[in-house]
Amino acid sequence: MAAEKNFENRVKAYLKSKGVWYIKYWGGARFTKSGIPDLLACVNGKFVAIELKAPNGKPSELQLYTIEQIKKAGGKAFVLYPKDFNKFKEWMEHEM
Repeated sequence: MAAEKNFENRVKAYLKSKGVWYIKYWGGARFTKSGIPDLLACVNGKFVAIELKAPNGKPSELQLYTIEQIKKAGGKAFVLYPKDFNKFKEWMEHEM
């Protein structure tokens, strides 16, 4: 879990450095919905959802379903692993 938290902190620092509004979502608690990606952001007017995973992490079926629903609704949604962080930053630079 520490690897995922460290990665989360790197992603949040990157988003903050780019002036991106984002919120960390904690799903599964008593009054929250399960399956929502970890970070919800607004990038240049676009809704972006990011599910963060440690190198060996795997998204749940509900997380994958939610990501597909976001895409169908016109948003951008990702399962992001540390190995893909540079590729994500390139995408961000293109979107901004």
